[in-house]
Amino acid sequence: MSKRDPDLLLQSAPLLKQGLSVPTAMRDVLLALMPALFAGFWFFGLSAILVVAATILGAMATEWLFTPKQERAVALGDGSALLTGLLLGMTLPPALPLWMAWLGGVVAIGLGKTIWGGLGNNLFNPAIVGRAFLLGTFPIAMTTWHVAAGPDSFFQLHPSTLALPFMQSPPMDGMSAATPLGLMKFEQIDSPIFSLMFGNSSGSLGETSGVLLMVGGLYLLLRRALEWRIPLAIFISAGLFTLLLETIDPARFPGIHFTIFSGGMMLGAIYMATDPVTSPVTPKGAWIFGCGIGVLVVLIRNFGGLPEGILYAILLMNAATPLINRYTQPRVFGRSRS
Repeated sequence: MSKRDPDLLLQSAPLLKQGLSVPTAMRDVLLALMPALFAGFWFFGLSAILVVAATILGAMATEWLFTPKQERAVALGDGSALLTGLLLGMTLPPALPLWMAWLGGVVAIGLGKTIWGGLGNNLFNPAIVGRAFLLGTFPIAMTTWHVAAGPDSFFQLHPSTLALPFMQSPPMDGMSAATPLGLMKFEQIDSPIFSLMFGNSSGSLGETSGVLLMVGGLYLLLRRALEWRIPLAIFISAGLFTLLLETIDPARFPGIHFTIFSGGMMLGAIYMATDPVTSPVTPKGAWIFGCGIGVLVVLIRNFGGLPEGILYAILLMNAATPLINRYTQPRVFGRSRS
């Protein structure tokens, strides 16, 4: 007697399968970052490529080391460690010593992700944790910038790139330059909008081209892989606060275009603040989260000791995310709000 399929097939939830998965989401963000990443390579050359490679290697090596043997293929295959290393590399100076970049990748995964319990459990964005560690540990190296020389010096390695670990840094090679944020904060010198939008200025790899970062953000929006409320809230709140300060003292405070396109604002607002693990899950919470980041960025940039503020603004609002989620949950149907 042959066994027939049952007339009624019972299965456990979920019954509706979606095409979205962790590898798919990571792949979309990686693809969105490619135009700005290649622009950074074009402007800063081989040293920038090696820095990004070092951060990715450090992140993936740490992921492999702290993952059980039977789960390593899945952990490395989902692309989260690769994306963390790439994002971290895009926030670093292009001539940072490679051992520092590698160490930043190790800390990003080890302290920013693994120590919290792995993917989906971390409170803070891992890439920002790595950059915060490097900025606090090696402040001179992290605030030494080089001009965007372009393809003419693509294969020229900066002396600091291959510096040995914990040894005295090599002397400056005459290629150092202040970033637009530094010029504005300490000398009240504005930068041309074209340089800010298309990357012809010194700074981190992720500051290369605001236009290309926006193109990547548009791709994520079309793929429905981006919580659009967060970057929009950041830009609106930062723009309005900047407009208020500019109205009070236009000689001291920059304009809206400078606030939006300078530094890591684009990279942080579109690709880091929107991390679904470390940002609020409710629409109202997303608006609160983004507005908090925008206000904090302007406060830190104009009244703090450092020219940049997006790093600490996102970290502070990451810490507030559980509280925001708690108080912005929609009312359960059939129950009173109390």
